Amino acid sequence: MRSKRLNFVMMAVLVGLSSRIEAQQAATPLGAPHITASPNQLVPNPMEQVRANYVLGPNDQILIRAVQVDELGQRPYRVDTEGNIDLPLIGIVKAGGLSVDQLEAELAKRLTTYVRNPQVSVTVVQYRSEPVFFIGAFRAPGIYSLQGRRTLVEMLSSVGGLQPNASRRITITRRLEYGPLMLPNAVVDKTTNISTVEIGMGSLRDNVSPAEDVVLQPYDQISVSRSEMVFASGEVGRVGGVELEEREFISVTQLLSISGGLTHDADTEKARVLRPILNTSKRAEIPLNLKLILTGRADDYPLMPNDVLYIPRKRSREDILTRASVVVVPVVLSAVLYAKLR
Repeated sequence: MRSKRLNFVMMAVLVGLSSRIEAQQAATPLGAPHITASPNQLVPNPMEQVRANYVLGPNDQILIRAVQVDELGQRPYRVDTEGNIDLPLIGIVKAGGLSVDQLEAELAKRLTTYVRNPQVSVTVVQYRSEPVFFIGAFRAPGIYSLQGRRTLVEMLSSVGGLQPNASRRITITRRLEYGPLMLPNAVVDKTTNISTVEIGMGSLRDNVSPAEDVVLQPYDQISVSRSEMVFASGEVGRVGGVELEEREFISVTQLLSISGGLTHDADTEKARVLRPILNTSKRAEIPLNLKLILTGRADDYPLMPNDVLYIPRKRSREDILTRASVVVVPVVLSAVLYAKLR
């Protein structure tokens, strides 16, 4: 009698755990990347980093502030034709050829004679010529002098082009005081007095005289982010990310082709797209029947930046029971031993 009750308990536990495992596997896709977000995390300002890398030269005008050394911050200093600045207490310092960061370090070193652990900041208040700012995934981001009429392509050559993982879309931001950007897709924001436009590298590369090769104006900001990606996970030939490059999206069939197709164990009827929810670390789960798409009975599905296409593995009920028994058997054996000891 006791044996029959024990067998009944084991079957009930197995069925319950089988249902729980199936639910957990559906809710938490295998192989999907773990993505977290911290809304309160401080993000460094790329423009400040660009200014820190700026290399000083003759006729640049800088403002120096140092804790406990008020004499330095009373007025701005101009770099002379030989690249020097003449400072109170310190004397003549060679600033030409140094970046802002390097000059801060040099001044802090010299001030150790007067102050313990000196804190120095250097700000460029007037540039020696009309600057433009290259921000983001360029090979050499920074502040560059226009030095006459310079186009976007010419300046891209000066900064060494894009990094390998850079997006193939460049954004130009211009102050309205220098006129709006004269391209059809340019946007003017009168509240901030700026004009912006997005330019694809394909247009610059493939055309002999592209209209997108705009003549840059003073204080233009040219920025590029890292390339956006979509990801394939689960039962595909190659798990990983694919760069969108200049595309706004990529279709499911395109991603599968790039990722080496499906494995033999892929469950094409239970695929899903995990799409980021704006301003959260969560993802929306979108069911997708790949079988219908691959047989032409349903439209192909567009994958947006940072989407994850997850294809689960086919599982039989025997597989689920086997997995459950690995968890349950030790517990049941312990219960049997305990019953016998009693």
